[in-house]
Amino acid sequence: MAMDVLRILIVADDPLARAGLATLLADHPGWSVVGRIAVDADLPAALEVYSPDVGVWDLGWNPAQTVERLAAARGMVPIVALLPDETHAAVAWTAGAQGLLLRDADAERLAAAVTAVAHGLTAFDPALVAALAPVREQSPLPPLEALTPRELEVLRLLAEGLSNKAIARRLGISEHTVKFHTNAILGKLGAQSRTEAVVRATRLGLILL
Repeated sequence: MAMDVLRILIVADDPLARAGLATLLADHPGWSVVGRIAVDADLPAALEVYSPDVGVWDLGWNPAQTVERLAAARGMVPIVALLPDETHAAVAWTAGAQGLLLRDADAERLAAAVTAVAHGLTAFDPALVAALAPVREQSPLPPLEALTPRELEVLRLLAEGLSNKAIARRLGISEHTVKFHTNAILGKLGAQSRTEAVVRATRLGLILL
């Protein structure tokens, strides 16, 4: 995905949470927090006004009251949802959030999740893995053949959005070899693209973003 500035919309009921998230995200190079709205705001209108590329949605301390609003936003904008604990992780994932983090996530982890979601990938905090297990059981079947350690290395770098050239440089191999491994990964995961491969691998628990 190519863009000059990544536009981020913050959604949270708590004004302090909105301000805190804006502070965490504002210093990231090439990013702009274009708006901050409450959970019960008119989301379609806000999206038209702010034209965000990603939404960062704080579900608060009682996600049961706000996850329905999250589901209503499905397909409007890629969303990283912030949860107080693992209790509502599966519900938020099913509601359409592409990223799931705990509310106390630091700036580095939040930035990684926003980056992944902006590139059409999925991301979740490792602490939420167990809670998401039932969701992953409904995901695509496991690979037809196990990925090799080198293929897993390439897959993790694909998840970071690196090009073949960058992956080759990182691993000290040729671009041709990277292409070979990438094609093998796509075949084993039954994926048609790098993004689809990463999404499937994430849902299967092969990699964590």
